[in-house]
Amino acid sequence: MMKIIITAMLAISATLSLPSQASDVIAHRYIGMELARDLASAAISACRKDGYHVSAVVVDRFGILRAALRDDIAASFTLQIAEEKANAVVMSGIPSGQFRDSRGDIRPELNHIDGIIMMQGGLPVDAGGSRIGAIGVSGAPGGEKDEVCAAKALEALMERLEFAE
Repeated sequence: MMKIIITAMLAISATLSLPSQASDVIAHRYIGMELARDLASAAISACRKDGYHVSAVVVDRFGILRAALRDDIAASFTLQIAEEKANAVVMSGIPSGQFRDSRGDIRPELNHIDGIIMMQGGLPVDAGGSRIGAIGVSGAPGGEKDEVCAAKALEALMERLEFAE
C-alpha cells in the first residue's frame, strides 16, 4: 500500500513540474482613449500645418476603433479610408504602404476584405515594447503625405509611447 502511495505522489509531483503548454490567462497591453485621441489630434494638426485637411483614426491591436477625428473641412469618406488603412496595419503588422508594395500579387483581392484598404497612410503604434494599435490618416493629396502626418503624430507623442507602463 505504501508503495502505491509513493508512486502516486511521484506521478503527481512530476505532472505538476511539467511546463504548461498554453496560458489560461493572457495579458495584453491596450491603447488608452486619451492616447488614441491625442495621436489622432496630433496627426490632424501636422497635416494642417502643411495645408491638408484630413481625418485620423486610431484602432487598437485588434482593429477596434479607439478614436476618430475629422478636420473641419475634410471629406466625410476620409474617416472610413483612414480606419481601413489602420486596419491594414493591424492585419499585416507593418506600415500600410509597405504592405501594399510587398503584396502587389494579391492587392486587388485584399481590397475586397471588409474594413481593409491597400493604401499608404497607416502606421503601427507601439508602446513600451508592445504593439498596441495603429493610426491611419486620409485626405492629403497622396498616401505618402498622409503617412508623414501619422509619423509626425507618433513623433510628437514618442515620450509617452516609449515610457508607457
